[in-house]
Amino acid sequence: MSGALSHLRVLDLSRVLAGPWAGQILADLGAEVIKVERPSVGDDTRHWGPPFLRDAQGENTRESAYFLSANRNKQSVTIDFTQAAGQKLVRELAAKSDILIENFKVGGLAAYGLDYESLRALNPRLIYCSITGFGQTGPYAKRAGYDFMIQGLGGLMSLTGRAEGEEGAGPVKVGVALTDIMTGLYSSSAILAALAHRDQSGEGQYIDMALLDVQVACLANQAMNYLTTGNAPRRLGNAHPNIVPYQDFPTADGDFILTVGNDSQFRKFCEVAGFREWADDPRFISNQARVANRAVLIPLIRQATVFKTTAQWIAELEQAGVPCGPINDLQQVFADEQVVARGLRVDIAHSLGGTAPSVASPIRLSASPVQYRNAPPLLGEHTDEVLQNWLSLSAEEIAELREARVL
Repeated sequence: MSGALSHLRVLDLSRVLAGPWAGQILADLGAEVIKVERPSVGDDTRHWGPPFLRDAQGENTRESAYFLSANRNKQSVTIDFTQAAGQKLVRELAAKSDILIENFKVGGLAAYGLDYESLRALNPRLIYCSITGFGQTGPYAKRAGYDFMIQGLGGLMSLTGRAEGEEGAGPVKVGVALTDIMTGLYSSSAILAALAHRDQSGEGQYIDMALLDVQVACLANQAMNYLTTGNAPRRLGNAHPNIVPYQDFPTADGDFILTVGNDSQFRKFCEVAGFREWADDPRFISNQARVANRAVLIPLIRQATVFKTTAQWIAELEQAGVPCGPINDLQQVFADEQVVARGLRVDIAHSLGGTAPSVASPIRLSASPVQYRNAPPLLGEHTDEVLQNWLSLSAEEIAELREARVL
């Protein structure tokens, strides 16, 4: 069974996370994705470790866990496109591609003749996706942009961390490079939209993606809380700005999360907790009232939850239909029966022997499901194969390019 995008070719010139994440999504959906990397160096994240994958003999492969997270189902080709011969190869590959993804600084590829205008002249159907920190326009356009910096500049860190006055108060970044991930997701959506447009018009187009744009867009309700009031939201720790109670609470043996989404659920919680009177208290009778009186209600709930264990609260509240859950570490996540049942860990055969672990794609298509064809590639693992199949280069021509250190 072929993937939904198995008819497409993608040239992935990106590094690190946002671009590779978009490329991996397309690869998971069946596209043939060629990852172009610098000879002997490769994607920066290949070296972002430890930890590194170990082969079947337990030896360190120097394939970092970070690199493995965003590059499965791809083929790696090493080309030095600072050389004229390398530029020629990339142009020829682009001429045969449907999509190109890159995340060089603004104007960075123009010097090599690999910018959109140059490649569109060769391939008018090419969809060219540029990912930068700040986009192609504006006063920050030429600045480098990294996820951590964008989380701060784009407002996410102002909303993340303990509230003022609490122990450990202060801004905190999200524990994964979430802005990069979201940019990869938006980029893949934009590429699919451009493909739909090409199906109608026959023409490719340019996509300008910026980490800052994505970060601001994903502030969601918090952005609207500001835009409708003029008041900048403040950090609330694990509390929700618009819903109460919707946060973590202490138990007899740890903590759990209570996410009451409506007044009916709050009433059920009060019954389980043994405080039915809270549900009829004018201060707590509606979500609006509970938000206004959170400073009174939350301490009352915290005093009540410490008398049962986390497991007891979850069992009783789930029975009553009140959303709640534990706070798991990753060992507990991958041991969770629902995670196991959904097959969220996959192990893919690796070219060095053994397998490489991976996290399954959340995309579940009934007619063209995601297939885990290949583990993330070794650096330059497919150079000869791709140049022979895509460009019909002979073994002798490839040997000459390798001698000249173009490959």
